[in-house]
Amino acid sequence: MSDEAAPPRTRRTAADRLRAALADLHQHRGQVLTHTEKAWASITFAGTRHSLAILFAGDEAVEAGEQFVAVLPDHEFAIPGQLVADAGVVEVEHRLTPEPRLLLQCELLLLEEG
Repeated sequence: MSDEAAPPRTRRTAADRLRAALADLHQHRGQVLTHTEKAWASITFAGTRHSLAILFAGDEAVEAGEQFVAVLPDHEFAIPGQLVADAGVVEVEHRLTPEPRLLLQCELLLLEEG
């Protein structure tokens, strides 16, 4: 047996899991530019509100971004310990030159399950 301790396992946060789920949804074609997270609570629920700016650059990425905009509001997420109560795109900017690009801002409300 070695005396070396195993490296500590990094625990994935709800934000990490959310970014991974969003990347799967946009087929890993977008690049997260910013991600902010704020605590949120009501009388009966607690959670976090997430706001992300995602850039899609190039023809194929822009096409994936447009599909992402269409499916995000109704997508059923599977994030352990979290329920996505609300998800939507709040801003979209399209540019065609010098190359096609789509920049979007999306907001999601995650509620703690349990």
